[in-house]
Amino acid sequence: MRTGPMNLVTDVSGLRVGNARDDNLRSGVSVLVADKPLCCGFSVMGGAPGTRETELLAPDKTVQGVDALVLSGGSAFGLAACDGVSEGLRAMGRGFEIGPVRVPIVPGAIIFDLLNGGDKDWTGNPYPKLGRAALDAAGRVFGLGSEGAGTGAMTHRWKGGLGSASAVLDNGITLGALVAVNALGSVTVGETRQFWAAPWELGGEFGNLGLPGTFVAADEPIMTKRMGEATTIAIVATDAALDKAALTRLATAAQDGMARAIVPSHTPYDGDLVFAVSTGDRQLPDPVLTPFHLGHAAACVLARAIARGVHAATPRPGDLQPCWNRQ
Repeated sequence: MRTGPMNLVTDVSGLRVGNARDDNLRSGVSVLVADKPLCCGFSVMGGAPGTRETELLAPDKTVQGVDALVLSGGSAFGLAACDGVSEGLRAMGRGFEIGPVRVPIVPGAIIFDLLNGGDKDWTGNPYPKLGRAALDAAGRVFGLGSEGAGTGAMTHRWKGGLGSASAVLDNGITLGALVAVNALGSVTVGETRQFWAAPWELGGEFGNLGLPGTFVAADEPIMTKRMGEATTIAIVATDAALDKAALTRLATAAQDGMARAIVPSHTPYDGDLVFAVSTGDRQLPDPVLTPFHLGHAAACVLARAIARGVHAATPRPGDLQPCWNRQ
């Protein structure tokens, strides 16, 4: 397994990501889109999710493809970012066709960043505009760290952020991950700067510090956020041809990446969620062995993306937490 050429989710051919942020608000939106609808599944393992249109993604539901996926700050207010994305896609002629009408299918998920020091005293919900701006900015290259949905993210100790990573399997299949890291748990071991995700790091992508020689992993964690204030939301993507049922399984396997990179994860106070999408461009080399490899790779690439999001965060005036890369 190796990284793709950009080490971004957009190493999966056909995908684009756009970010939009509001520094005064200390929040933002990230959008993943492709030129054609994407088959999609999802998995929720956190106890406090905030989502839109995820029921459509169940394997037994009629709609087979999504036009875009949205990761947003803003808690429940941020779900309105999907409205801006839907409007933009409709203007492009995109959407599920019902007679002469096209209805864009835009599932989304949110993190809680309402208590991060930004100005939240708005008179009109800012997220539809941010969603449209993120869609309009979509491209193969995009920023990490304090960008998009990671703009106002925080973790147990460090400033959070937007992360991404990719992997190319020996059989040629590509996977990637995009994640907004706003966890209740810690991404580093104890009081060190060493990432829990270190065993899966490729090419020194988040500092190459490895794990401490000795550490205690069983200590009872300290809660630094209140109920509903956390959540890590992610997208894993692949060019492997998978249906909704297989993508649901891939999203479930990718949740292991959160558990590897964040301690603790999947708490009652996080809304931890993973979307999984496929462009369908590559047939499975082996219908039995390939899904096994994909599940492992999805967990590895998501763990790496989480660490990269925190590693790339940059300081801004008024931050409530330090940045990992300025210590």
